[in-house]
Amino acid sequence: MQVVREQITRTLSSKPTSLELFKNKVNALNYSEILKLRQTERLHQEETLAPPVLELKERLKPELLELIRQQRLNRLCHGTLFRKISSRRRQDKLWYCRLSPNHKVLHYGDVEGEKETPSIEALQEKIPVADIKNVVTGKDCPHMKENKGKQTKEVLDLAFSITYDVEEYSLNFIASSRTDFCLWTDGLNVLLGKEMSSESMRSELEILLSMEIKLRLLDLENVPIPDTAPPIPKPPSNFNFCYDFSQAEQ
Repeated sequence: MQVVREQITRTLSSKPTSLELFKNKVNALNYSEILKLRQTERLHQEETLAPPVLELKERLKPELLELIRQQRLNRLCHGTLFRKISSRRRQDKLWYCRLSPNHKVLHYGDVEGEKETPSIEALQEKIPVADIKNVVTGKDCPHMKENKGKQTKEVLDLAFSITYDVEEYSLNFIASSRTDFCLWTDGLNVLLGKEMSSESMRSELEILLSMEIKLRLLDLENVPIPDTAPPIPKPPSNFNFCYDFSQAEQ
């Protein structure tokens, strides 16, 4: 019964588009195939949950998080095209926002078309990063509060704002995709010295950690990893085998 349940759940996780595909995939996952998958997953789990591997993960995290931070800032420097949501959707205007190469100023302004990436000089408006006070998302955004009840959940999930000066002014965004939303909210939080918290960051960190761990453990393939460090041997009776550099210098 457990194998049958596993056949069904594994097949459904691949989201088959028809009953025929479902039947084919279930038949392909026979008893021996399920056993192989279980064994592979068990070995992988044992490797990833071993105390030395968990310790290695924690050591790698800061370096990989810094890599993600730099990627976010680079994306902000490249800039993104945003759409202004209005009551008349046909007349929606486009605007572009990008971070200066020195990470000190946000430049933004209206643009005519979607094809060309405007230069920083072409973007007339700007906000010093030092003046940014906070980043808010979803229903907490000023432009979402103004149209409360009129915005769909899809728009709410893509909305974010930055407040600046004495929190009386805000620059409002609606990202074109969830990816852009995660990149910008993460990047803005990095600029403010805050932690990144998007689901995209967590997913990327797990992927990078998994890849890095696998690369580091390549030489230990099929070698059992002990739960504790091996005992340190006793020191030798004398150190005559050591080279005395001080005498060589004299």
